[in-house]
Amino acid sequence: MLLLALTGSLATGKSTVSSMLSSPPHSLPVIDADVLAREVVEPGTRAYHLIITHFSATTPDLLLPSSPPSSSSSNNNNNNTSPLPPRALNRAALGRRVFGTSPSRRRDRAALNSIVHPAVRFAMAKAILWHYARGAWCVVLDVPLLYDSGLDVFAPVVLMVACGRATQMARLRARDPHLSAEEAADRVASQGGVEEKVRRTEARGRGRGVVVWNEGGKEELRGKVAEVVEEVGRGRRGWWWVVSWIVVPVGVGWGLWEVGRGWWGRRRWERERAREKEREGKRE
Repeated sequence: MLLLALTGSLATGKSTVSSMLSSPPHSLPVIDADVLAREVVEPGTRAYHLIITHFSATTPDLLLPSSPPSSSSSNNNNNNTSPLPPRALNRAALGRRVFGTSPSRRRDRAALNSIVHPAVRFAMAKAILWHYARGAWCVVLDVPLLYDSGLDVFAPVVLMVACGRATQMARLRARDPHLSAEEAADRVASQGGVEEKVRRTEARGRGRGVVVWNEGGKEELRGKVAEVVEEVGRGRRGWWWVVSWIVVPVGVGWGLWEVGRGWWGRRRWERERAREKEREGKRE
């Protein structure tokens, strides 16, 4: 089974591509990291309690107000007091706390990621096994912070959706008009530059890293997505997929081989970036 990692930055069109991949004619199962990230911090979960422990002292509005009980439930209780449901996280307040480029916000974002990312990875692993058992030839991992979370190691193919900075900011302000220009810029900066992700995706090599530029209309984008699905499916469907699914050790061995290639590619990229920074430091 092929793991196709879909990534991008805010307002580049990643969600649109995810919808196209999950719809006919492709109908690929999509595991959305954002959806999992919301589920793993629901009230009562381990991540929920860890976030409260870390952030509640410095974020007074971390939790949403309690919902008052309905009149019918009050009558049914015959005036008996019943515990209120747990208060959900105030995602807007938490976002204001971690989005930005200042050192304190970077630390807070790292702390939040250290809580949420392991829980998301565990939930994602369960979902992948479920789709493998059902015989899917390809599963899409929709992960905005793919490289930051280290999940790129597990994906034989990365599909990066990109657009120019001006287009990105215009789309974000149109989608979220309540954001000021500064808040929009902070949110874009918190997910890293598009150019860096494009370079990193292309450095994976032909067939392993694909960049789709989304500067035009939806139909143009749909055509590009269809070309990508056709390309990544070439040689990964048919008899090889059947064998790797039926003979579990073959599938596991193939998966481990791909993880090894991903790990080696990540190490190579990190070494190259370190050398670039060293050369830049010498020029200064």
